[in-house]
Amino acid sequence: MDLRALRAFVEVVRQGGFTRAARTVFITQSAVSKAVRQIEDEIGAALLDRAVPGIRLTAAGEVVLRRAQAMLAERDDLLAELAELRGLQRGVLRLGLPAIGSSLLFAPVFADYRRRHPGIDIRLVEQGSKRLEELVLAGDIELAASLLPVPDVFDWQVVQRERVELLVAAEHPLARRAQVALAELAGQPLILFGEGFALNPLVVDACRRAGFEPTVATRSSQVDFVVELVASGLGLGFLPASIAHQRAHPGVRALVLDDAQLRWDLALVWRRGGHLSAAARAWLERVRAHHQPHPPA
Repeated sequence: MDLRALRAFVEVVRQGGFTRAARTVFITQSAVSKAVRQIEDEIGAALLDRAVPGIRLTAAGEVVLRRAQAMLAERDDLLAELAELRGLQRGVLRLGLPAIGSSLLFAPVFADYRRRHPGIDIRLVEQGSKRLEELVLAGDIELAASLLPVPDVFDWQVVQRERVELLVAAEHPLARRAQVALAELAGQPLILFGEGFALNPLVVDACRRAGFEPTVATRSSQVDFVVELVASGLGLGFLPASIAHQRAHPGVRALVLDDAQLRWDLALVWRRGGHLSAAARAWLERVRAHHQPHPPA
């Protein structure tokens, strides 16, 4: 049923006549009459008793008026809610972030975003980057942080580019060095992150480029625990430079690796060609404001 015809009918009843209704809905009187006739033809019953002067509703007209008012009110509510979404007064941001680096890179963005858009409900998922990519493709979240390169099914926006550093215990023989060749780690016990963390395959690939298979002592999904395990002498670890410096530990030294390809290039990703909500676009804007892209270090 045409909402414009229902609007015209409601105004006929509300204004008490076709002429005043026409002025209210900004169409001609004949167009208003045609709209009312259209509804009557569709339901097969008269809406108005035309045998008496003025505007008098039939029984069918009473039903249609009540339902039309409810439908038009729902339409107005729908348009108002959509306007609120566009104006970021309401909405949902479905966001995925990994454990590594999120507190350093995104906590200030969260505070800024919340201050600007207090009506947006932020629904955060915390997983490894590869799992977050799967959730984006499934439509469970709109945006996720992952490491470049990513598959061609994603569009992306760079957040941070930096080198990966080697963590060694302060008593380790390598601790006195400023830089270490990756090949020197052959046979050394390494502490990697849990399955699904995108940093792991980057480290493994770098070891293979250097001519050896990594010896994995253990894995953990917690940055602080990895640092403590390194401090205890269990093995060597890897962290992005900024996070290694943030999590500085008196029993750990962070060293530069000579592999220029072993990098932590973090980006926000979303489905290529997919729709991004106004809330998601606003998040990308805030991330750009906090993390201006710059050449790799």
